Amino acid sequence: MMLLRRAASAAALLVTVLPVTIASPAHAATDTASACRPPASVPLDAEQSRLADARTTALVERGGLRDFVRRFPAALCTARNPAEAERLLDAWGEALWQASVRRAQGQRPGGDLASGDDRPLYWARLGMTAALARWQPQFTVDRAGLRAGFEDASRGLTDNAFRTAPGIRRIFISGFDPFGLDAEIRRANPSGSAALQLNGRRVTLADGSPAEIRAVVLPVRYADFDAGMVERAFAPHLTAGPAAADIITTVSQGYPGIFTLEDWAGRARSADPYPDNARALSGGTREHPVTAPGLGPGPEFLRTTLPADAVTAAVQTPYPVLLNSDVTEIPAGGTAPVDRADGPTPGSRAVAGGGGGYLSNEVAYRSNRLRAELAPHLPGGHLHTPVLTGLPADPQQLTGPEFERNESAITAEVRAVLEHAAVRR
Repeated sequence: MMLLRRAASAAALLVTVLPVTIASPAHAATDTASACRPPASVPLDAEQSRLADARTTALVERGGLRDFVRRFPAALCTARNPAEAERLLDAWGEALWQASVRRAQGQRPGGDLASGDDRPLYWARLGMTAALARWQPQFTVDRAGLRAGFEDASRGLTDNAFRTAPGIRRIFISGFDPFGLDAEIRRANPSGSAALQLNGRRVTLADGSPAEIRAVVLPVRYADFDAGMVERAFAPHLTAGPAAADIITTVSQGYPGIFTLEDWAGRARSADPYPDNARALSGGTREHPVTAPGLGPGPEFLRTTLPADAVTAAVQTPYPVLLNSDVTEIPAGGTAPVDRADGPTPGSRAVAGGGGGYLSNEVAYRSNRLRAELAPHLPGGHLHTPVLTGLPADPQQLTGPEFERNESAITAEVRAVLEHAAVRR
């Protein structure tokens, strides 16, 4: 396991989705001249710069989300003041999220990509944030704040509450965007796909009881974690009230050919020189780990409270599900990192949890540190999916039967894991 870790249509729908108080995309085109100066020629960030590859546009178009990107600049130009701009960004973000969820669940026609493909949402969102960067309104705006609101809304952090019903178990999960895109821009992330396909779904647990799943898709960017996105996503579901969950788990893509329940999450970043999607580094290495900014108080390592024995005993196909107790620590009194297969030793400093020293580990630590503070009775932990394989050898082919079968199989097994993990105990 340690070696593995190291090796480690649309226009009509848009009008129905957006609130009537916000200009619809069809209406937005009529007001452009009065509210906007010509778009600025501004440098895009590292993540947005990948939009220059024509395959990213093809993924949006073949996912049926083209009109979101095409109509968004005109919609921006209907905003007459900062408050309207904020409402507009929030509404379009929620519309993009809801359209992507419906698409993933086969409820929204459009495009010829498999419905569960998470890449159209990712690239459509980036196309829209690039348009926001170029937007030149005739009033002063907090562009960073507008983008943050749009990101939250388009990732499921807003307007995504559980439906109130007695006796329904509530499961809250997170997935991730695609990553490693400089090496292969066609990559998808099965955890993001699972989040889209399962969000809002009613499922039957292993004991026959009903449950509802709600999900978010998080960015692979250190800066968003520093700004508290994980805590914003999970806090509403860890406090008493209609949004409260009965179980939480973070999900990310992990190792080839296996699922792993991570036994331990560590309070450190140590993945450099591997960058995030913005090509940013964390500042932490295996020899010199760093604590992530913005964390509240907590231990060096946190242990899962998911029912690992029940899950691993019941779910083993088509991929085995294993409990991973690996950690890397600097032992008490020591200076060098040590790999351990049986968890941390007392007084040690965290270097990496079972999920490594990257954002997979960090999302597990942040969410479960908050869970331990706000709802310590709740089960919580982290699930790594297998690596999604099967992309065609031809780099111009965006999908293929093997890729789509593997994506579907991984989501089905995520669901099976949740159906056993969420049983009331």
